[in-house]
Amino acid sequence: MNEALKIVNLRKDYPLPHGKLCVFKDVNFSLKRNEIAAIMGVSGVGKTTFLNLCGALDRPTKGKILIEGEDINAKDNRQKAEIRNKKIGFIFQFYHLLPEFNAQENVSFPLLISGYSSHEAKKKALDMLKEVSLEDKAFIRVSQLSGGEQQRVAIARSLINEPALLLADEPTGNMDWQTGKKILKLIRELHDRKKLSSIIVTHNEKVARFCDRVYLMDGGDLKLFNHL
Repeated sequence: MNEALKIVNLRKDYPLPHGKLCVFKDVNFSLKRNEIAAIMGVSGVGKTTFLNLCGALDRPTKGKILIEGEDINAKDNRQKAEIRNKKIGFIFQFYHLLPEFNAQENVSFPLLISGYSSHEAKKKALDMLKEVSLEDKAFIRVSQLSGGEQQRVAIARSLINEPALLLADEPTGNMDWQTGKKILKLIRELHDRKKLSSIIVTHNEKVARFCDRVYLMDGGDLKLFNHL
């Protein structure tokens, strides 16, 4: 099986006071193993909703989402949480770090949830921080780090459980381009080195150029985009 992620006839509706809002209708998509894909589109088109569905943070109205051949929405909540923890890494635009904890502690939390001992989790977290060139900031509270450094901590946290699928939602959206370019190069380097399968959601063509394939989300559909 050469597909890390396969989506079949995906539909997502949200109820409104009168009727419903259809965000997607019969979307089909596949992500090859070790491929990095960009999902582009204007704000409000549904890119984050799509990523949340891929990451089992939301449930589709209909359709299938298969990660390594496994239908995630056929699972109960406990099984879905386990898949998120072990198979999926998330990188968010606003980092979602715990500001009162240091970098090492933030990166170690997914391992503690997985059942690692505190000693083991902190050791692996320190090793992961070295991979993003932040070992010298391991014991500093993340609230004292720069935006680029906080995003590197978030990247380290997203990869600490060695996921099969990496999902990044506007990972450089609140950075200047020079800092953002460094973050993208780091994501690309780690993607290639760790043989990840990755999706980056963005509205920025410069970001999309770092990816292998680019899709355009528009009007509830997702189409391959060949004009960057």
